[in-house]
Amino acid sequence: MADADRGRERLVNRGRRRAPRGKTAITSKGLLLGTGVALAGGAVAVAVTVWPGGDTRAPSGSQPSESRSYVRDSAGSPSPSPSPSRTYPLSRKPQTIPAVRQHEAARGPGWKPSDGARVVVGNKALADEGRLTAEELGLAYAGEVAPRDGDVELALTGSGRSGSEAYTLTVKDGRVRIAAPTEAGVFYGTRTLKQEVRGGGTAPEGVVRDEPAKPQRGFMLDIARKHFTAGWIEDRIRELGDLKYNQLGLHFSDDQGFRIESTSHPEVVSQQHLTKAQVKDILALAESRHIEVVPEIDSPGHLGAVIAGNPGLQLVNAQGVAARGAVDISKPQAAEVVDDLLNEYAELFDGRYWHLGADEYRALMVSNPEASYPQLAAAARQKYGAGATVEDLATGWLNDRAAVMRGHDRTVRAWNDGFFRGGSVQADKAIQVAYWTGKEIGARPPVEYLSAGRQVVNYNDEFLYYVLGEPNQFFYPTGQRIYESWTPRVLRGTTAVSASYDDQILGGVFAVWCDLADRQTEAQVAAGVRMPLRALSQKLWDPAKPGMSWAEFRELAGRVS
Repeated sequence: MADADRGRERLVNRGRRRAPRGKTAITSKGLLLGTGVALAGGAVAVAVTVWPGGDTRAPSGSQPSESRSYVRDSAGSPSPSPSPSRTYPLSRKPQTIPAVRQHEAARGPGWKPSDGARVVVGNKALADEGRLTAEELGLAYAGEVAPRDGDVELALTGSGRSGSEAYTLTVKDGRVRIAAPTEAGVFYGTRTLKQEVRGGGTAPEGVVRDEPAKPQRGFMLDIARKHFTAGWIEDRIRELGDLKYNQLGLHFSDDQGFRIESTSHPEVVSQQHLTKAQVKDILALAESRHIEVVPEIDSPGHLGAVIAGNPGLQLVNAQGVAARGAVDISKPQAAEVVDDLLNEYAELFDGRYWHLGADEYRALMVSNPEASYPQLAAAARQKYGAGATVEDLATGWLNDRAAVMRGHDRTVRAWNDGFFRGGSVQADKAIQVAYWTGKEIGARPPVEYLSAGRQVVNYNDEFLYYVLGEPNQFFYPTGQRIYESWTPRVLRGTTAVSASYDDQILGGVFAVWCDLADRQTEAQVAAGVRMPLRALSQKLWDPAKPGMSWAEFRELAGRVS
């Protein structure tokens, strides 16, 4: 029931009151006549206000449902003028996920889809957004034509900072106008409109001005350990788009599998995998939702599937024992194979970002790497000088892979445990830190990266890691805990870093890891991440304390998303 209807219902049984002194009451239909003004011919002009439920006086705080001007003729019969006007209560802030940042309330009926209404665009670049919105709202798509009553208009403003995701959504005079400097901003405005209509049937009158707090809002999926079908991934893209996420990470190479077709090294590809044609379809859908896909080929660890096809790359210790998933980075062939793969997939994935991994290299997970892996120690000294260590060699490997991807104009990131203190070699300053843990040997707190001026993306494993089977003291994260206790500044554990570092924290990513791949089906994963994704969307869009309780937020999610 609409708010105005509820107001009328509450007033129905209050009864009729005596008109104020000096005014004439007409109690049928609840008319309150104002003081008469004599006109020519004996007629009297009278102001009339219609109050809900037949009241003859204005209830406290109420708005009239109609105002009419009547002319009382000489016989005393009122004759209404032909043009009644209506006054509406102030609109309420839209209820969406994520919540809009600012809403300017107004009086009016709002907007709802109606017969004959259309979606029109002010620029052909918005055709995809226009067609999608028309389909979702059951409207006709009319293209580049002038808007008319009942229409939804999408427009590019041609102003604003580059890469802006801000938008303005205006509901006025029976129309909707969504305007933004970029196509992405317009798209986010259409997501707000979709949720408004889905949640209550009507987009409220007024102006929404909205933009995200964080530029990177992501969901990462481990498709290496567990094969996910293309259709399931596409469903997640649609879900992410409606929640205003803008990144999908695909970790597609690990010890258990390599899940995308390869022409440069077909020997590494698992039996169950995505074809390049399927990946292209995924990328096209993601682009239509303004989501960038961030691929990850983790190295020099987590390469078990690559080693299975190239056993000569296997790292062994001084006793000849293989280090699981680790390639021997003292061998030039290891870099050649990995670079072949990086170059191949850079042609397939054309987004701005690339994840290089660099975590959990087995040679650095022992107490004395130089003694355990003397060939790596020798290679480090040969390349970087007498005092160089295995950490230096691993850092040089990371920098070399970053240089390969810079050749493809990519911004790269690596896991925080691939960065090391001191040493002869430092990680390239342009490599973003994907901060996930503080449990590694020689763990460095987030402030060490931030105080060095590095940009950080938040993958906090205590809030944002969904690990199938819950091994190694991992527990499935809940949306409520993210909603109530996490912000982008909570990078490690439960303690936030100083607000002075806020601009260096680019955003956050919710990660699904498939360590025990068979513990959940695709459907169970989708259900398990549903509310965490909605909670994270809210906290990346606006990290301030939410206005709703968790129970209210959960109920809203059931209605709008």
